[in-house]
Amino acid sequence: MEIREAELVVSAPSKAHWPESELPEIVLAGRSNVGKSSLINTLCGRKALAYVGNTPGKTRLLNFFDIDHHFMFVDVPGYGFANASKQMLIQFGEMMEDYFSSRSQLKGLILLVDMRHAPTEDDITMADYARYYEIPFVVAATKLDKVPRSQQSKQINVIAKALACAPEAIIPFSSITKQGREELLEAIDALFNPEEPESE
Repeated sequence: MEIREAELVVSAPSKAHWPESELPEIVLAGRSNVGKSSLINTLCGRKALAYVGNTPGKTRLLNFFDIDHHFMFVDVPGYGFANASKQMLIQFGEMMEDYFSSRSQLKGLILLVDMRHAPTEDDITMADYARYYEIPFVVAATKLDKVPRSQQSKQINVIAKALACAPEAIIPFSSITKQGREELLEAIDALFNPEEPESE
């Protein structure tokens, strides 16, 4: 799969602003400093499609991106940032719960984790959340370029153990070198076209 066109459709502050669309949707979720915007820009071959800021936690809305009129990326508020009020965190939680539980267009989740560190409790909760709602998900381990090659395999195993998934299910990714871009695009394509179990 290769992305040719991408555009921001709407930044939705509430359910009333979600786009009326039949396109399948892929959610991108992760900590506020994990590199979601950079990953979106890298996948789409664009420098400034998604906002990349110096202050983590700038994404306060659900941002819907139309990808080739084939599907949508939905960039959700990053979790784990310290400068959000308790009320704001509750609002985020309610918005996410509403989206995950009621949005029929939702077909899959890309869970971004920082390859330099073990997954946080929030990361583990998000993986459990996806399993609870039976949402297929892919794990993208970002900032690969910041991890020495000798440590990469070890870090992947740490992430896999924490998230209770196979190491092969984790895609190391760098928005700097673009390593992992093709593998992640293939994994996204597979979310739309799951392999049918072989009949005996």
